[in-house]
Amino acid sequence: MLCARDTVKLLRNHPSLALWVGGNEQIPPEGINTALKKDLILHPLFYNELNEDGKSATGLSVEMKDPSQYLDGTRIYIKGSLWDGFANGKGGFTDGPYEIQYPEAFFKTDYYKYGFNPEVGSVGMPVAATIRATMPPEGWTIPLFRKVSGGYIEEVPNPIWDYHKYIPYSKPGKVHDQIQLYGSPKDLDDFCLKAQLVNYIQYKALLEGWTSQMWSKYTGVLIWKTQNPWTGLRGQFYDHLLEQTAGFYGCRSAAEPVHVQLNLATFFLEIVNTTSEELSNVAIEASVWDLEGTCPYYKTFEKLSVPSKKTVSIVEMKYPKSKNPKPVYFLLLKLYYMSDNRILSRNFYWLHLSGGDYKLLESYKKKKIPLKITSEIFIKGSTYEVHMYVKNKSKKPESQTLTLANNFTSMQSDNDFDSSSLESTCEKPNESEAVGLVHKLFRRFSKEQDGFKVTEMNMNGSEEGVAFFLHFSVHASVTQHKEGEDTRILPVHYSDNYFSLVPGEGLPVKLTFEVPPGVTPRVTLQGWNYPGAHNVH
Repeated sequence: MLCARDTVKLLRNHPSLALWVGGNEQIPPEGINTALKKDLILHPLFYNELNEDGKSATGLSVEMKDPSQYLDGTRIYIKGSLWDGFANGKGGFTDGPYEIQYPEAFFKTDYYKYGFNPEVGSVGMPVAATIRATMPPEGWTIPLFRKVSGGYIEEVPNPIWDYHKYIPYSKPGKVHDQIQLYGSPKDLDDFCLKAQLVNYIQYKALLEGWTSQMWSKYTGVLIWKTQNPWTGLRGQFYDHLLEQTAGFYGCRSAAEPVHVQLNLATFFLEIVNTTSEELSNVAIEASVWDLEGTCPYYKTFEKLSVPSKKTVSIVEMKYPKSKNPKPVYFLLLKLYYMSDNRILSRNFYWLHLSGGDYKLLESYKKKKIPLKITSEIFIKGSTYEVHMYVKNKSKKPESQTLTLANNFTSMQSDNDFDSSSLESTCEKPNESEAVGLVHKLFRRFSKEQDGFKVTEMNMNGSEEGVAFFLHFSVHASVTQHKEGEDTRILPVHYSDNYFSLVPGEGLPVKLTFEVPPGVTPRVTLQGWNYPGAHNVH
């Protein structure tokens, strides 16, 4: 109990702490549990209901209670992670699952029986560079794909992956292989890139499926897990070396306070409002883009309102039911204020028709989509802050007023950073004014500055279309690269990564990282249409 009390004192001032739990998938011995319940009793101000005489449920006057007499008093205590409102509430192992799912399964009413799932997870393959950096060459072999009954595929990983708890991207008898949807991977790089596509979809669908039924069926969910404390291959958002998987960005997209999404089970557009304020006078813009770079479907749904703490189903997205829909297509959703077109939420999907696959994307790799990239770099000591603005230079449809500039509205206080602060100054006609604005922006993060640089480059291409699955990385500049050598600088904090841009669309991305002494960093950009690493700074 001395240890428990010290732990509470150590952690109780953290604002992100929600509650105290006696044990993970177990409960403390009776004597300790009773003592914890007594020590962690709530202050009366934190009870939900007060009697008419001003007394709390304990019968004690609120005014008479001294907060200093409480070990915490602001958070509830439950005896275990599978009790008291979590899972089935009785201690049964009713959390999970921890394996690959069909994305639409997360939206179905029979996916999970209870209100709050204390643990649920899925796949977690890292990027190829992490495999090479953490395993000997024998571990660079991708799984064998063995056909089994029912048309399913069983993945057989190499012994090193098996030892590191690899979770397959197939579940024979339940889920067809999700990597094979993109075609058979050729090597480690191809396998890991396709795995990132699946990671992104998997974790975005997991959270969107939950928020689709939030406040009506579900009360909450915790994802297991964010990171492996060793070089494991089980579900993770960033690996042992601190490189994020695409699942991190899929999860973060779905976890926006205000979010527009596609219900993958019903194909209805939904708006999620987790804030305490009602949304009013907002609109949804939905555009479909095919692999030829055309926009066969464009709709706006205006004058929408969404109450606080509510998910509202708006309208069905009917492109799959239209005449001659494309077997593979991209869908871009934007939720914006009608008054000034400021964007509250941007959400991008790649989809196939029912019963289909993504194999057409393999040939889409050959399309070279023109990009314009402008970077603004600030250096303070060993800290680098890079502001990128990436624009798809494909011609946009003339007849449609898409919200291509991506001017995001602020969803945070002045003390926090969010993407609305990243509005690019790169398109301003007066460069001196632009530089001045950027200097002002930088001073928001640092009172001093020893380096500032603006550069612009073009990644040439002659074809129209979506620039698909773009992702930045930061490396140390080396004269001779050896096979398996890890040149990455980690960790890097990205405001967004693994993103896609429709024709004419631009997006700001901020990178922050520390550079080791004597190292010159270089920023590279890769993507589905850009298989090699392209230096952008």
